[in-house]
Amino acid sequence: MAGREPLSVVVITYNNADTLDRCLREVDWVEDLVVLDSGSDDDTVAIARQHGARVETHPFDDYGPQKQRAIDMARHDWVLNLDADEILSPGTREVIERALVAPDVAGYRLPRRERMFWGVQHRHSHRNGHLRLFDRRRGGMNDVEVHAAVEVDGPVRTLREADFVNDGDADIATRVDKINRYSSGMVAHKLRRRQRFTGVRMVLYPPVFFLRQYLFKRYFLSGWAGFVASVTGAFYVFLKYAKLYEARRNARAHDDGQRRE
Repeated sequence: MAGREPLSVVVITYNNADTLDRCLREVDWVEDLVVLDSGSDDDTVAIARQHGARVETHPFDDYGPQKQRAIDMARHDWVLNLDADEILSPGTREVIERALVAPDVAGYRLPRRERMFWGVQHRHSHRNGHLRLFDRRRGGMNDVEVHAAVEVDGPVRTLREADFVNDGDADIATRVDKINRYSSGMVAHKLRRRQRFTGVRMVLYPPVFFLRQYLFKRYFLSGWAGFVASVTGAFYVFLKYAKLYEARRNARAHDDGQRRE
């Protein structure tokens, strides 16, 4: 679209050959496409180059720093930050292009629909907005473990007509493996925040989370896939606080042992 801000898309990759082609195919209209790879040994890099991406390689240390490196590689101030398993829905290009004509905010949230195992989240269920389109002069990645995200200095607007799909968890086993890794990764962050009432949260928050997802966010519209997604989400919440409780208990036991010595 004439008169809009030029746009860079940044993607970090590691063995994402199964999803990367679909991801990049929906953003082949942008002026600058950056792929920062972590040493893939499948066809990831070849697929990126087929789409005209500028491909660089850097060892992966953590999600936030790796994403920030990709953002720093961008040629333009406005950046669309995508994961290799995220795909813009039809019509989202036009919404983004209109938003980039004389933008008066620091960034835009895009609603995201999740893959729910054998299906995709229903369009009429609640879609969480994620800050993915932003002016990199006014922000970048934060330092939260596992769930690092973009933060900007300035107003943010949600592009409600836009949409993108996270095409990640194709089966329950994959989801459970990810839940185990992510919940372990969040322990250090929560220890630093000194979050209180861990036991109460471990007991009460999982059922509250399930009801919020399944009923109030209308995951029931996705049938049994929505039910399973709500249950596994509640399990993730339980594991976060259970592992935090365990870490604190182990730390106290260690301190008591040292004092007895």
